[in-house]
Parts: sequence; structure tokens; C-alpha cells
Amino acid sequence: MSRFKTSTMDADLQKVFGNPVPELYEAAAGPDASAALARALELRSFLALAEEQVARVRDRVHADMDPDRDMGELSADQLRFDAQWLEAALDARDGYRAALGELLRTMPAPDQRARPVRTTQLRATATLPLSAAPAPTRAGAARARRP
Repeated sequence: MSRFKTSTMDADLQKVFGNPVPELYEAAAGPDASAALARALELRSFLALAEEQVARVRDRVHADMDPDRDMGELSADQLRFDAQWLEAALDARDGYRAALGELLRTMPAPDQRARPVRTTQLRATATLPLSAAPAPTRAGAARARRP
């Protein structure tokens, strides 16, 4: 699919992960692959596909607007449809670029990824004095009078 197509964020992926994109896909298939790498490559695949759609619509519009083309073949409806398609593809591209950029920005540094995180759970125990204990639900409750 879009695994072999380039994307505009391939250089960023290589910079963050330290390997060219084809090698990143090989690493992601391995047993020790990080979740961050898998997510980044998934977003990258979606981005490459969206960028391919943008390019296809752009090329179609350019071909339709070729100066050597017969003006009688121009269709305002077709151009409106292509404009809507282009807008959707650009929105998708921008969304995937933003999501992938955010993922790459918020990832921990490479030397911090391999260390497991240890957490300590503290236990607090306390007893309440009897005066602070909650009263039974009916204690001291007066009955409501009926009219």
C-alpha cells in the first residue's frame, strides 16, 4: 500500500527513530517493536495515501485546464466536484501531518524509551475517632407529620 510511497514527513521519522523508513517498517514487524513506532508508521501510511490523493486530484485538474485542451470539454460541475475532493484530501493530509507531528514531538527521548517505569504505591491507614464516625441513617430523624 503506501508503505513504499514517500510522505512529506519521512525525514522527520528518520530523524526521530534514526533509520530510513523502509528499515523502520522492518523494525516494526519485529517482536521488540515499540508502540510509538507502530503508531507513527500507521499515521505515516495514512499520510502517504492522503498525499497521493491530493496529487491525483491536482494532476486531474491540471490536465483538465491544459491550454491545448478543447474548451468545450470543460465542465463546471466536474471542477466543483474536484474542488470538493481536493478540499477533503487536503483536510485529511493536514490532520495526519498534525497527528504524526504531535506524536513525534511528545515521544520520550530514545535513551528513555528502554527503561521501565517503576511506581511505588503508598498505603495510608488511619482510624477515625468514634465522634467522627458517620451517624446511622435513621439516628435522630424525626418523622414527618402528615397534614
